[in-house]
Amino acid sequence: MAVRQILTSLAACVLCGIITLAPTLAAPKRDTAKEAAKPAPSAAAAAAGGAEPTLIGQFGTWGAYTASPNGKKVCFALAKPSSSKTNPPNRPRDPAYAFISTRPAEKVVNEVSIMIGYTVKPGSESTLQVGGGTYAMYTQGDGLWIKNAAEEERMVEAMRKSADLTVKAVSAKGTETIDSFSLKGLAQALDRLGQDCRR
Repeated sequence: MAVRQILTSLAACVLCGIITLAPTLAAPKRDTAKEAAKPAPSAAAAAAGGAEPTLIGQFGTWGAYTASPNGKKVCFALAKPSSSKTNPPNRPRDPAYAFISTRPAEKVVNEVSIMIGYTVKPGSESTLQVGGGTYAMYTQGDGLWIKNAAEEERMVEAMRKSADLTVKAVSAKGTETIDSFSLKGLAQALDRLGQDCRR
């Protein structure tokens, strides 16, 4: 549960950076990709043990970040969906994010999680599809993790080699969602994190 709170807080910090820069993004003649990737200081950083994430590289649609909440290093790749659909259409929800995180102090490497942007319907089936495979996802609150941890390494390898992944879930209110994430740059982001997140 604490890991989920840390990742959610770090994502909120990154999101705050994007929202804070929204008026700037509309201005002409700016390098918006660099500006959107920079997280801004926020209350979320304080909630994450005072750890503000540091962008160490932007690789396609994936940002590679490090932070040290409570003095323990966390490295993660983060992306927003390239497309999202709801059924019924146009249902409101919070932003969704895909994470792949490494926490050396806990000996966790490349843990995949999805913050889906709403509370998932208890007992519903959520899946992640990538590289021709479908993986059942465990859900808690607004988070999804792979049910069978033994499949996670295979799933990450498929993500490294594929063009996109699709996440399907159902909200507590019964709204079906399909989020597609581009995997462009993910392999490079994970390679960079592998260098920066050694014990």
